[in-house]
Amino acid sequence: MRVLSKLLRAFLAVFAGLFSLGALFAVAAYLYFAPNLPDVTALRDVQFQVPLKIYSADGELMAEYGEKRRDPLHFDQVPPQLVHAFLAAEDARFYEHPGVSIRGLLRATYELIRTGRKVQGGSTITMQLARNFFLSDRKTYTRKIRELMLALKIEKALTKDQILELYLNKIYLGNRAYGIGAAAHVYYGKSVKDLTLAQMAMIAGLPKAPSAYNPLADPRRALERRKYVLTRMHDLGYISDAQFQSALQQPITASLHAANVQVHAPYVAEMVRAEMVQRYGDRAYTDGFKVYTTIRAKDQAAANRALHDDLVAYTERHGYRGPEARIKLDPVTLKAFRISMTAAAKDKTDKASKTKGSGRPDVGAWDEVLQKHPPVGGLESGVVVDVGDKSAQVYLGPGQVVTLDWKGLSWARPFINRNLIGNPPTRASDVVKPGDVVRVREDGGQWQLTQVPKVQGALVSLDPDSGAIVAMVGGFDYYASKFNRVTQAMRQPGSSFKPFIYSAALHDGFTPATLVNDAPVVIKDSALEGVWRPENYERRFNGPTRLRIGLVESLNLVSIRVLQTIGINYALKYVSRFGFDPARLPHNLTLALGSASVTPLEMATGYAVFANGGYRVKPYYLDRIVAEDGSVLYYADHPTVCEPNCPKPAPAASDAMGTSATAAPAPATTVAPSTSLAVPTSVTPLVAVKPPPVRPAERVITAGNAYQMTSMLKDVIRHGTGRAALSLHRSDLAGKTGTTNEQVDAWFSGFDSRLVTTAWVGFDDNKPLGHAETGARAALPMWIKYMGAALKGAPESTMPQPPGIVTVKIDPKTGLLARPGEADAVFETFRQDRVPRADTPRNTAGTEATPQGNSGLTQQLY
Repeated sequence: MRVLSKLLRAFLAVFAGLFSLGALFAVAAYLYFAPNLPDVTALRDVQFQVPLKIYSADGELMAEYGEKRRDPLHFDQVPPQLVHAFLAAEDARFYEHPGVSIRGLLRATYELIRTGRKVQGGSTITMQLARNFFLSDRKTYTRKIRELMLALKIEKALTKDQILELYLNKIYLGNRAYGIGAAAHVYYGKSVKDLTLAQMAMIAGLPKAPSAYNPLADPRRALERRKYVLTRMHDLGYISDAQFQSALQQPITASLHAANVQVHAPYVAEMVRAEMVQRYGDRAYTDGFKVYTTIRAKDQAAANRALHDDLVAYTERHGYRGPEARIKLDPVTLKAFRISMTAAAKDKTDKASKTKGSGRPDVGAWDEVLQKHPPVGGLESGVVVDVGDKSAQVYLGPGQVVTLDWKGLSWARPFINRNLIGNPPTRASDVVKPGDVVRVREDGGQWQLTQVPKVQGALVSLDPDSGAIVAMVGGFDYYASKFNRVTQAMRQPGSSFKPFIYSAALHDGFTPATLVNDAPVVIKDSALEGVWRPENYERRFNGPTRLRIGLVESLNLVSIRVLQTIGINYALKYVSRFGFDPARLPHNLTLALGSASVTPLEMATGYAVFANGGYRVKPYYLDRIVAEDGSVLYYADHPTVCEPNCPKPAPAASDAMGTSATAAPAPATTVAPSTSLAVPTSVTPLVAVKPPPVRPAERVITAGNAYQMTSMLKDVIRHGTGRAALSLHRSDLAGKTGTTNEQVDAWFSGFDSRLVTTAWVGFDDNKPLGHAETGARAALPMWIKYMGAALKGAPESTMPQPPGIVTVKIDPKTGLLARPGEADAVFETFRQDRVPRADTPRNTAGTEATPQGNSGLTQQLY
């Protein structure tokens, strides 16, 4: 007994000594580390790095920018089963310990003594949170001590649910996904509430080793880790036997999902991204801003389809340029592939016949070639593997083979030049051969041979009452060419510029019935480098022609004589009312034919004046900026057509693309001439703002002028170069084609009272489009397809006849009032003070009123 008593006393003495040493060590460690520990109360107001998200006007995601993908969730938004999965995998006693698990620490200490190596383990969720927010990943004893102390402090400062919420939003889960919200979207393309039990367990298994247990990188190890998590959940009573067995049997369903972009508008998204960076610097990518644009999802989708189909139609009617590349097909591989395809055709229900089995051909070389030819504008690349008499088979990738029938091949006459194509093919081998790398597209359930257009295009659509851009497409494929042709392409508008000259003429005393001589003219002008002999497009002359007919038939010589009469200087000053910069316009008679260089956005903005009844609006695309906490940091403050209920105008600062902003004022930076994007020279402070009051738009032309111009532009569609738009079966549409010399540029700008749209087609290097590729043929179909979709189901909307405008019958030959009973009389609109009398002398040179302008151009007419 004495021996036992001595041993017991010795043991107690040693224990007391060790305890005292431990206590002294703990006190010393606390005194050493505590003063330098960070303030954990900052976790109460933590701001996660959340990417910039850009939305359409209807709240659909357009783009996401940022290095880290994160979708922060409140604790009550997390499914309990997902919480249980993480507790089972990482810290089953989380709700019981004070932030530090003695069991875990002893287990880790034992492993250190046994193996001599520092191993992962012993860290509670609270300790992991402390490490993720405040410490590095470097494994040192001092870091571990700091981690323990921080965990204890965190447990005192926050509730268990608050700690778990921070952890689930902070933890890295691989593939740029931070937090469970992002992981659900990255791996499964869904929100956390829609995850299955097996998917929850897979995500919960990732924190230990996001790369090693990643279902995309190593499916086998990922399944093992998922099994461990499910087993722990089952052992802890979180799931039943049936749930456990069912989840174990589930296959891996993870795949890499990009941000769930619902609206494809990359040209607009890039404009927003650039402005946000200029406003907020690098914080734009991390502070969780949500930017709401003016883009309407339905209209944007219609614009994408219209431009895509228009440019594909252009490239196909000019002939087939041949394959993008040609490869040599290995005979053994090709034979095995054809055998596998025959087997698949015999049993279409056996999906494995395409991808599995001992006869599966090795087509890796084909796949490598296709990777070098990624999709462009939705046009997929493929390898021709078999050619029949009137059909061909094209390999698009693993398990994907499509058949091109004769309808999908017969269009492909050989391209010779832009004005000439070869003979029609008579069999498939005239078009394609095995080994050709080609482009295909699906049309009405049928696959068709195609090619990537070299031609480019642009489409922009505005709300004419506010200037809000509702749709914008700056090219065939943003990822192939980021040049935004809506805002950056300076092109000649051709005859689509004429309405602005005609509006100036109406203001200067002309009427739609004024006769102008459509006859040859020769002009000597030093500014035009010699003698200029302009012609009409069809190279014929009509003699005395009413102004309306001159616009409807787009007669160049009428436009030139109109400009001669009103004067160039006067016209330059007048067209500035539509937003054009006179300094950038030609100061000679070519102005009448649209020889200026303008952007499609400028043209749409100018036509908006006609569409809204005479008011100048300024285009904008950024509606509001919302901070992560929901406060609004910026509202667009734009002029609006609001009569007759407009408030008194109030001054405002310049905003994006020329509108004014309620955020901090800043100088404008030019994106497109006369269309500016306001950006701050320093980072904008995050200050919540209130919605601005309505700011009335300025009237720049009279209601009567706008009405008469709209009437004449409607006739362009009824009787002139825009007749194809009659296919929309609407009487409220008005617009004008535009074609430049040698068909370099093709345009159509048109509108009703709710929507104004400009479409442009051309080559970036200013090469001609080809014979007969006028605005009516190359650009108008794009406009028609877009407007047909955008206005589908909408009632007709046009400007009502304003006071002071009257409609009377005239003699179409003289432009004078028709006599009673005159058989060929037509209706025409006039200002009340400019209605002609029956005995008004005939005028074939200019106007019935004295012109206000002065050409200022030395010229001689022959």
